[in-house]
Amino acid sequence: MDLRGRVALVTGSTAGLGYEIACALGQAGANVALNYSNDEARGNRALQNYLATGGKGAMFRADVTDPVAIEGLVDRIESSLGAVDVLVLNATPSQPQRALEDYQWEEVQTLLDAFIKSPFLLSQRVVAHMKAQSWGRIIQIGSEVFEDGASNFSAYVAAKGGQTGLNRSLSKELAPWGITVNMVSPGWIPVERHAGIGAEEKAAYLSTVPMGRWGTPTDIASAVTFFASDHAGFVTGANLHVNGGRSLV
Repeated sequence: MDLRGRVALVTGSTAGLGYEIACALGQAGANVALNYSNDEARGNRALQNYLATGGKGAMFRADVTDPVAIEGLVDRIESSLGAVDVLVLNATPSQPQRALEDYQWEEVQTLLDAFIKSPFLLSQRVVAHMKAQSWGRIIQIGSEVFEDGASNFSAYVAAKGGQTGLNRSLSKELAPWGITVNMVSPGWIPVERHAGIGAEEKAAYLSTVPMGRWGTPTDIASAVTFFASDHAGFVTGANLHVNGGRSLV
């Protein structure tokens, strides 16, 4: 899958799925804008590791839920790498699991901002270039939880549901310009932020995966790279579940 000559922005890409996605796009030839919001040291380490793989690109600090920061982010990417051809909406905040009555609205709003406000504003900012060249890729990182309806997770599930709706609507709206809008919905992929989760909880989840193994960040990155490529030029509005068949259970 050849992405040479394309510029890709991957939000939240200093660790976990985002970092692996950035590396996969870089290996395919894209010039990648990696992004972080808070941890400068981790951002610097991630960039050095990324460049060591042979990838091209740069790191950009920005809170991608802030409209002013989004404008500045895209301006800086355009100045240093070029206009964004591939937008991967991966950034995520913490994901509290609570009973309905125990949520604070601020927690819910944070998730809505991450999964609806940020994808909407970023897509809005980069779409003019995509329309002008009659080519673009918007790829959202969703979650199996929307279909699963996970309990004690209503804020996250609701926000992911809104993101899924945005994906469906934008795919139809932007199709006439050759812009595809797709979603990759992972199952539980253990990454750094899951380090504190116990073996019993992990075993319980794994027992529900028909393929009988854990998914990896590379599984997700491969799906995103496909959607970013010309091989997926006639695929839009899709929500690809990468969870070992768990959505069929």
